[in-house]
Amino acid sequence: MVWYSSLAKPEFTPESWVFTPAWLFLYGLILLSLLVYKNTDSNSNKAAGYLFFCIQIVLNFLWTPAFFTQHDIKMSFIIICLMIVFVILNIIAFYRISKISAALLVPYIIWICFAAYLNYWFMVLNPVE
Repeated sequence: MVWYSSLAKPEFTPESWVFTPAWLFLYGLILLSLLVYKNTDSNSNKAAGYLFFCIQIVLNFLWTPAFFTQHDIKMSFIIICLMIVFVILNIIAFYRISKISAALLVPYIIWICFAAYLNYWFMVLNPVE
């Protein structure tokens, strides 16, 4: 956290304590969304939804070490941009099977877009020499 504390921060950066409860809430919604999707009776093929879900979750888990461990703000920005794409694809695929499952992911995509905004400004305000 010493590295993070030393960074120039974008104007709308939340206090550090906000991130843990926000992510706990979002991970709860993400899990609930997957469970609703899984338990929805449908004759449609659910494979695309599972695929996009897995990809976006892997990207989600890659972002933290890229940013906080490797201190690679540019790589973390690329990861979060890809995450946005795959969360949107995930929402679309879930929507075809379960509108509720898709709706549960809306706060997540909003937060990810906000995080990408912050990540972008971290990159701009803290250029690598």
